Amino acid sequence: MKVAFSVLTAFSLLLAGCSGGTGKAETDKEKEGAAQTVQLTEPGTYPLVKEKTTLKVMVRGNPLVENFATNEFTKWYEEKTNVHIEWEVVPEQSMQEKLNLVLASEDYPDVIMGLNISPTQQMIYGTQGAFIPLNDLIEKQGVQTKKLFEENPEIKSTITALDGNIYALPEVNDCYHCSMSQKMWIYEPWLKKLNLDMPTTTDELYSVLKAFKEKDPNGNGKQDEIPLSITQKSWRSSLDAFLMNSFIYNPVYGSSYKHMYVKDGKVDVAYNKPEWKEGLRYLNKLYKEGLISPESFTQDENQLIQIGENPDTVILGASTGGHQGVFTQLLGESGRWAEYKAVPPLKGPEGAQYAANDTTALTPGSFVITKKSGKSGTCAPLGGWPL
Repeated sequence: MKVAFSVLTAFSLLLAGCSGGTGKAETDKEKEGAAQTVQLTEPGTYPLVKEKTTLKVMVRGNPLVENFATNEFTKWYEEKTNVHIEWEVVPEQSMQEKLNLVLASEDYPDVIMGLNISPTQQMIYGTQGAFIPLNDLIEKQGVQTKKLFEENPEIKSTITALDGNIYALPEVNDCYHCSMSQKMWIYEPWLKKLNLDMPTTTDELYSVLKAFKEKDPNGNGKQDEIPLSITQKSWRSSLDAFLMNSFIYNPVYGSSYKHMYVKDGKVDVAYNKPEWKEGLRYLNKLYKEGLISPESFTQDENQLIQIGENPDTVILGASTGGHQGVFTQLLGESGRWAEYKAVPPLKGPEGAQYAANDTTALTPGSFVITKKSGKSGTCAPLGGWPL
C-alpha cells in the first residue's frame, strides 16, 4: 500500500506552473523542443491534462516494486491521468548520497519523490530557487491538498518553512497500524519448539534470544541461528525504536529520530537521562553475547530480507520494524512473514513499559518540484492529493 501511495502521489498531482508560448504563430519545427503551455482539465478531475505530458521523476527504489515503468498500477494510472513518467530509480541504500550529488550538480529531474528531503535542505534549496514554492499552486490547483490542510491544520504548519513557503509535500499515512509502528517481531515456531512463552519483560527477551542462539531451534544441528538482526535503514527498524521504550519514553515521529517529547508543557529529550544509559547497557549486553548480529549496524533492507528469507532453513529469530516486510518478503511465497508475531511492549527493570503513539504518520520532504520543470518545457505538477 505504501508503494502504491508513492506512485499515486506522483501521478495524481495536476500539471501547473508551465511556461507559456511566445504568442506568435510558429511552425511545427519551431514548436519542436519549445516550452508549451499544458492544457489542464478542471482541478480535481481526470484526466489531469488534455494531451499526454511527460515528467521526469527521481524516486526511491523499493524491493516490492520490480519495475516502476511496467508496474500495473503505473500503467493504469498513466491511462487515467494522461501523464507519462520517466522514472529514475535510486537504490534505497544510497539515496542520500544520490540526493546530495543531484542537489550539488543541479542536474535535476522535474520531481524528486520519496527521498525524504530534510526541512533544512528544503529551506536552503528553496530560497536559492532550486525548489519551487508550492503555496500558489496549492491554492489554485490543490483540491485534495487543501482538504487535507482543512482536516489536519497541523500538517500545513509542520511543512511550512520559516519564510512562509511550502517547498515540499509530505507523505501522510494516518492509520492505526502506523500510529504504533515501533515494533519487534519474533519467530513463533521457535518459541513453540523450545516451549517458550512470548516475552513480556526485557529479562525474558534476553532469555529467549539466548535460547535461540544455543538450542538449535531450526533443528539442523548447526549453530547458524541469528537471534536478533535488524537494519538501521528501514521503517521503524532502528535498534532503539522499540527496546528503549522499556527504559524511558522514546517516541519517533514521522521520519524523525530526535527522541523528543513534551513533558509538563516543555520540550524534553530521552537521550540525556539515566534511564537511557541503562537502556544502552542492556543493548550492549545483547551485542556482547552475540544476540544482536554485527551486520545490524551496516546492512540495508534488502540484505536483511535475504536473511529473513534464507532458502535452506529459518535462521532469523527476531527483528524490528513497522511490519514484517522490513525483514521478510511481505505476502511472499514462503509464507514466513506470517509466522513472525508482534512482541508486546516489554516491561523494563524499573517498570517502564511504553508504546509510543505517532498520531499522524507524516514523512516530510517526500515530494518536491525542481526549477528544472519550468526550463525543460514540462510542467510543475501539483494539485489533487489522493488521501
